[in-house]
Amino acid sequence: MSIFCLDVGNTHAHWGVVEGRRVLAHGEIATQALDTAALTGLLAAQSPAGIALASVVPRVTAVIQPVLMSSGRPFYHLQHDTVKGLGFDYPKPAEVGQDRLADCVGAQLVAGSPAVIIGMGTATTVDILTERGYAGGIIAPGLGVMTQYLHERTALLPALDPAALLGGPAIGKSTIDAMRAGCALGFAGMMGALLDGVCAELIRQGQSMPKVIVTGGAAIYLPAAWRDRVTHEPHLTLIGLAEAHRRQFS
Repeated sequence: MSIFCLDVGNTHAHWGVVEGRRVLAHGEIATQALDTAALTGLLAAQSPAGIALASVVPRVTAVIQPVLMSSGRPFYHLQHDTVKGLGFDYPKPAEVGQDRLADCVGAQLVAGSPAVIIGMGTATTVDILTERGYAGGIIAPGLGVMTQYLHERTALLPALDPAALLGGPAIGKSTIDAMRAGCALGFAGMMGALLDGVCAELIRQGQSMPKVIVTGGAAIYLPAAWRDRVTHEPHLTLIGLAEAHRRQFS
């Protein structure tokens, strides 16, 4: 059964047609451009059997949800109180972003538990999955936020493209190289410290060494010590949405 999965983020909305763990088609659209006409066109082009939604932008949800619900296909909106098969070891589940819940469902399918899921987008999120379910996480700046902040908050530092940060010297001999080193090495160091801390805490709690799954576009900036120890699943959120839909209607 093919499911049209839509993950609405603050900057971009990612969509995919998913069958089981296979992503048959995918793309993205600027969130501000996601209106009734764009969504109707996407659904007509893909002709899915069902629809699943996760959104962290309530004003956009209010616009697109009626379109999705009136499509005539089984519709599922993933929320903390609708997700099946994912428990919570967390006092306020309503605070957890729907995309992060989808990632945890995807991790259950891809890796089992315990698992650490790293989402590299506008923010860097680290979510913890144990046998008891969602067990908490970390929210830190994303790589794009780091580069843009330096530009916006200073008079003379230029904007950097996060995609062009790798390969520069560790000690900058120009302003650009100094910024590249600070952002690339600083981000990698932050990620290494977060992973080391989370894994140590889980082991202290009696858990086994968790599997680490990375999703999002900045996985190449992981520190070298961790790069070979993780599974990169760029479509984890979409896979999780499709699985959550299957659980809802099976």
